[in-house]
Parts: sequence; structure tokens; C-alpha cells
Amino acid sequence: MSVAQNPLSIQVTVVREDAVLLEVEGDLDIDTATELQHHLANQLHHGRRHFLLDVSSVPFMDSSGMNIILRVYQEARQISGGVYVIKPTSAVRRILDLTGVSITVPTVESVDEALALLDSAQPAHPGQDGQEVEPPVQ
Repeated sequence: MSVAQNPLSIQVTVVREDAVLLEVEGDLDIDTATELQHHLANQLHHGRRHFLLDVSSVPFMDSSGMNIILRVYQEARQISGGVYVIKPTSAVRRILDLTGVSITVPTVESVDEALALLDSAQPAHPGQDGQEVEPPVQ
């Protein structure tokens, strides 16, 4: 059982009012994913829109961990936010690549790179049908 072998540890740091860094250490699997989900839900509740997930110390992730990342990505998009996966280990990168998650959720090598991407992102402008549209060219 992974909890006994490699328990999950999550350090939460608010890097600015709307963004939080979650440094995850240990296996992210069916036994531990709900802990990450609780931390993310708490940060959403406190008004965070951008989630920087440092998974550089996650040696293993199964579909439960991947689903948590996708869920927070969908929730963040609804409030014009984002999710950035920071420095995934080769095992985690493989899961993200094989499932196509890495196409949707940006994968970066550092917190600074994630913040730079976050700052360069254009704010979404919802259309009449709720779909995002490009901002007008001026």
C-alpha cells in the first residue's frame, strides 16, 4: 500500500493573492489523491484561481492523481484561472503524455516559468453562448 510506503506530503504557499503553489511529495494515487483534492478545494474556496503544482518529488502517479489535476484545471478555467504542472518526474510526465493531459495542462520546469506563463496569458472574454472568444484587435 502506497500510503505506508510513500505517504503524501503537501506544502501550500500563497505566491500572490490569486495564485498558490502546492509542493507535492510522495505517491499520488488512489490512496492519497483525496488529500490533494482537499487542499485544492480549500484554495478555490479562498479565491485562488491559479494553481502551480510542483510534482518534482512525486515518483508515481496513477489515474486518480491525473483526474484531480484535470478536475482542478476544469474548475480553474471556469473562473478564468489556470493550472501549471511543475517539473514532473519521468514517471509522472509519461502518464501525462500518454493520456494527453500534457497537451491541455501546461507543464513547465520552474515556478518562475509558470508565473511568467500566467502573467502572459490573455484574459478570457466569454461570448454570448458562454464560449471563450478572442479579444478584439485594436
